[in-house]
Amino acid sequence: MQEIQFMPHGDFIELHRLLKATGVSDSGGAGKALVASGAVAVDGRPELRKSAKIRAGQCVTLGDVRIRVLARPSTSVPPPE
Repeated sequence: MQEIQFMPHGDFIELHRLLKATGVSDSGGAGKALVASGAVAVDGRPELRKSAKIRAGQCVTLGDVRIRVLARPSTSVPPPE
């Protein structure tokens, strides 16, 4: 199984946009069609919502591709002591 790791720029990414951003689908429209067909699962459950918010820690599967969504490293700097 091919595994892709992805870090969204914000708190979440919509499912069809994730499929496009990772190259699993050629376009957002193709991503929407894949989701609508029932071929996409989020955390092991079929997902039919094209705009489902996918957050860090979730896993999206489509056929033999697994996309793991990772959290961005914290950019906050601790206060000086």
